[in-house]
Amino acid sequence: MVATPHSFHIPVMGTGHSADTPIRVAHFGISSVISLVDDLLLERLRKYYCGKFNRPYDPIPRSAMDGRSRRIREYLNLVLDIVEEKMDRVRMEPFFQDNDKRKYFEMLPEGSVLKKDYLRLLDMQPGVDRDRLAEKLTLGMQPGEIQVNIMVKLDRPRFDSQGGALEDCSDAKTALKGFAESRLSSGLVFSAGINKGLFRYMTRFRDFYRDETGRANKKIILKVSDFRSSLIQGRFLAQSGLEVSEYRIESGLNCGGHAFASNGVLLPVILQEFMENRERLSTDFQRLIRKHYQGMGWAYPSPEAISPPLVTVQGGIGNHGEDFRLRETFGMDATGWGTPFLLVPEATCVDTPTRDLMRNAGKNDLYLSDISPLGVPFNLVRNTASVKWTQGNVASGKPGSGCPKGFLALNTEFSEQPICMASTKFQKKKLAQIGTCGEGDFQQSEDTEKVLGKTCLCDHLGNGILIGLGMADAKKSPPLVCPGPNLAWFDETYSLRQMVDHIYGRGTSLVSDQRPHMFANEIVMYVDYFERLIRQCDGSPKAVKALVEYMGNLEKGMDACLEISGRPAYPGENLASIAPCVKIQRARLNMLWRKSGFDRQPSGQGTEEPMVLAC
Repeated sequence: MVATPHSFHIPVMGTGHSADTPIRVAHFGISSVISLVDDLLLERLRKYYCGKFNRPYDPIPRSAMDGRSRRIREYLNLVLDIVEEKMDRVRMEPFFQDNDKRKYFEMLPEGSVLKKDYLRLLDMQPGVDRDRLAEKLTLGMQPGEIQVNIMVKLDRPRFDSQGGALEDCSDAKTALKGFAESRLSSGLVFSAGINKGLFRYMTRFRDFYRDETGRANKKIILKVSDFRSSLIQGRFLAQSGLEVSEYRIESGLNCGGHAFASNGVLLPVILQEFMENRERLSTDFQRLIRKHYQGMGWAYPSPEAISPPLVTVQGGIGNHGEDFRLRETFGMDATGWGTPFLLVPEATCVDTPTRDLMRNAGKNDLYLSDISPLGVPFNLVRNTASVKWTQGNVASGKPGSGCPKGFLALNTEFSEQPICMASTKFQKKKLAQIGTCGEGDFQQSEDTEKVLGKTCLCDHLGNGILIGLGMADAKKSPPLVCPGPNLAWFDETYSLRQMVDHIYGRGTSLVSDQRPHMFANEIVMYVDYFERLIRQCDGSPKAVKALVEYMGNLEKGMDACLEISGRPAYPGENLASIAPCVKIQRARLNMLWRKSGFDRQPSGQGTEEPMVLAC
């Protein structure tokens, strides 16, 4: 794996919207992430792109033996072949012409050695020296990395005809196998926590370990919420000799998709802890890793030959000044830009009506919903075709989905084999239970709304790309999209060049200079979430203690943001928005606490462990 030339990557966005992003942008050196949740969607995309690039297509039926891992493997291999083909074409293009080769170099960051040499080439006179530099530049062109993502919570078991669970055939394990057996040399991003069984299963594949040259063919990337979880997961993996190549920090609320809120700890506080302790991410695990290699009889590089793991960050970044703050002040190695790329047709595939819906969305159109069958808050834009479809089913007296794919079938309340909470089967049983539970009308109405609001995520999140490629009818395949709140400040469709220039601070900013700083936006989101937690609080000493802890963490985070706001701003960075935001939101936080009445409640025993607020 060769280091890619850009200082940002495009994170995973739903099951479909970034599924073909590497085909679109990797030949420009931009890395991106494919979700491995929906192998059935990837199979349809493989058929489409085999046709588009004149390659043979041998279908892998849904009923095929080891079909899920094979579908994932073959799609990833196809993407790799296409990216390499497109990269070779770009390399063969001449310099000094308006082509993709010129676009490749002009989009590079200004600090790139490759970019500096390219600018020098443009000033050189024709001759041997210029030809040599041109050849060197061509050889130096590298594609972006084709990374993949496994959300470890989505690990539905598979069963045989007698109802017995099939060993090592769960969704997450078969997805991992598909990646491990592919020809990709890239990173696997684990998100949404720890899955020890999945991590142990990874030890079966030699590509995740260093070879005799000291190189690992496949990298482990952990998407993490805080430093403590990084240490826990890193240590667990190290016990099996597995090394983390990158810790990818994400804001708990200022992100797209599922929102895994922290216990009131804001991003600047998290980043500061990483900056002060990041050496531990290397040194704390080396003894365990070396011990494993020694036990296996494998060679391991000397300490000076080992590069420390990267630490990167994503979630709500809106302009170059904020990006620069994260890399310069907090020492982040790179950043992730997700939601804005949903408005870049060259980078992501979204059906036109949904892209227009996002382009016109204002701040109040973006909200944290309860539509996910996982029971985790889910970022959403109002009026998606998917939610309208769900509401239409309810209105017609036929609530729920037929559950055509079942990737979120994880609930065992009514059956030994899990079913999805968005399915018709589950909702009928749950509504019958609510109808006989003996609660008051209000409680029944509230519970009913929770049940009927669940939406078929695993199918609908993939429909946008199918409609966009002309493979599905929007009337029969309602699309769903899950942008982060940062979308509110992007209101057009953009070219790839425009968005990359925006990230690097070249030319006119794509967002208003009145846009609040990302740290200010996150403060508002966490106070909003505190209000949500108060509404859900049952008043027990344990729950109230957790609210107090949340408040304390949020207050410390506000103080950290105020300290940053007193520093010189980077170009385009609206640090001036932080102080007034802190003043307003601190007052609001205290008002919410007083109105809750919990501040006057007896503290109880005071010895219980705080409730975990993150979903």
